[in-house]
Amino acid sequence: MPFVRISLRRGKPRDYLRAVSDAVHQALVDAFRIPVADRFHAIHQHDPEELIFDRDYLGGPRSDDFVLVCVTGGKPRDAETKQAFYQRLADLLAVSPGLRPQDLMVIVQTTDYADWSFSNGIAAPLAEQKT
Repeated sequence: MPFVRISLRRGKPRDYLRAVSDAVHQALVDAFRIPVADRFHAIHQHDPEELIFDRDYLGGPRSDDFVLVCVTGGKPRDAETKQAFYQRLADLLAVSPGLRPQDLMVIVQTTDYADWSFSNGIAAPLAEQKT
């Protein structure tokens, strides 16, 4: 179950935010093979002085449309799978909402399964033992 944090500048319309979330989810379904119903996203909108980024570091030039996507997952993926996810996401976002690939930064982190509690205050491995 990946958890996704999407950070961008404040002021985009709801349709734009939904398109970004939809693209992230579809790329995860396609590349990481997550279940379609496995969708947990938090969108963080920032004032210009709250989202600071280098406009040219390892890519760019980046514009004010910069979007940072942070994916935290419990299952490790190999480099090839991650690359497929990055490319699929950039392609989908270019179509809708029209985000330039230069304005996309992605971070994928992996955690141990015991680092998750899906509900009821029970660690994920313990919850599985009870079912």
